[in-house]
Amino acid sequence: MRGKIAGLPLRGLRVLDLSRVLAGPFATMVLGDLGADVIKVEHPERGDDTRSWGPPFAGGEAAYFLAVNRNKRSVALDLKTGEGLGRARELARTADVLVENMRRGALARLGLGYETLKEENPGLVYCSITGFGPGPDEEKPGYDFLVQARAGIMGITGWPDGPPTKVGVAAADIVCGLYAATAILAALHRRSETGEGARIEVPLFESTLSWLANRAQEYLVSGVDTGRLGNAHPTIVPYQTFEASDKTFAVAVGNDAQFVRLCRAIGREDLIGEERYATNPGRVANREELTAELQRTFSERTAEEWIEAIRSAGVPSGPVNELAEVFADRHVLGSGILQEIPHPAAGMLGMLASPLLVDGERPPIRRPPPTLGEHTGEAGWEHGETG
Repeated sequence: MRGKIAGLPLRGLRVLDLSRVLAGPFATMVLGDLGADVIKVEHPERGDDTRSWGPPFAGGEAAYFLAVNRNKRSVALDLKTGEGLGRARELARTADVLVENMRRGALARLGLGYETLKEENPGLVYCSITGFGPGPDEEKPGYDFLVQARAGIMGITGWPDGPPTKVGVAAADIVCGLYAATAILAALHRRSETGEGARIEVPLFESTLSWLANRAQEYLVSGVDTGRLGNAHPTIVPYQTFEASDKTFAVAVGNDAQFVRLCRAIGREDLIGEERYATNPGRVANREELTAELQRTFSERTAEEWIEAIRSAGVPSGPVNELAEVFADRHVLGSGILQEIPHPAAGMLGMLASPLLVDGERPPIRRPPPTLGEHTGEAGWEHGETG
């Protein structure tokens, strides 16, 4: 790395972003938020696929693209031309990191594979995001929706009497992007000691399998698939949503002492004396009866009243917010994560900034998401100068 300053630990790091859509761009945005100079290479006419994924649009820019491409520069290059390939090679010579998610072998056929580039840049950390890792399906492409289905996420999401359901955002892509950013930083740390780069592969499918976490381990231990439980937890009770007299709210009882405090807070001391509810395994075994008793009580008052009473007793509880309520939430408004920045096409643009705090400060949005090819003619990028 070429140096760093307080608050931006990756300042001076150059990232060549040859990825598109979500997993790769999310990974490079994380690096950009932390100070890296991210150069996003896009086709001069089409750009990143997500530029057309709308509505909604702001100043002709799709909200989807805007969400994951801040703190980057856009350089328009056609990699099917000699000129475009030559300029991409120049960028690769000065890059610390390259991120790509093209079909396996596509960049190698263009002369931009790891084995070729490391000859000119031995310290390069080369990260490929693929659909599947080595194995029978290693040549298949990966798509978030299909991966959520195949990796079991949809199978454990939704209500018991309803169909399998995907997560409301492309969570498989996002998790894969986080793994990619983590692996890149690990490789850079090793490079600081050895001077050598690395070849990293991050498969979308296997990243999503890992996201099964406790549900995977529970099945591997017991051979039992507890299936879809709606908003309930497979091994903790009560840990779910309930319906108050006006709206849905959430209660998260993490241990037996919290259960006792919950019962006292809602005036159901009678449940404390029930031996079958005294421990969490007992509450899991008698889930239906207990949740029915709690639901009968919760339906008598508003969510706000219950949340205040339960929180006051030291038990986690909170609202189930729609997006309008999220962006009116006092913590969202008071934490600094919601910011407004000027954009060359969209005007003033509201954005969620990085959730990370470095030395107590949130990394700034130094650059708005770029317009297509906005920085192609910018002086210095071919020669390793950072922006």
